[in-house]
Amino acid sequence: QVQLVESGGGLVQPGGSRRLSCAASGSILSIYTMGWFRQAPGKQRELVASMTSGGNLNYADSVKGRFTISRDNAKNTVYLQMNSLKPEDTAVYYCNAVLSTIQGISQRYWGQGTQVTVSS
Repeated sequence: QVQLVESGGGLVQPGGSRRLSCAASGSILSIYTMGWFRQAPGKQRELVASMTSGGNLNYADSVKGRFTISRDNAKNTVYLQMNSLKPEDTAVYYCNAVLSTIQGISQRYWGQGTQVTVSS
């Protein structure tokens, strides 16, 4: 089994910063892509940022220049540093990883989500 456990969500004031973390554990053989999606009330889930094992980055236009994704491959952990937060960044943030397991399964896995609320 594979688990993705997120942490770091909470309430933050506009203009503030927050760092999310997501650690993958279980019978992991190799992780290809790790990233973050978010879903605001009444909206579809959208990609925020992703990073391949080779270091290729992808950001949503709405977060470019404000958010930074990084990975610690030794710890199977991905981070999302969020700066200059805006009320429209309020959402549940989901970690995801495309990986293969020791059992030979390759698929996308999701974390349980962590709420980020940007409000004064």
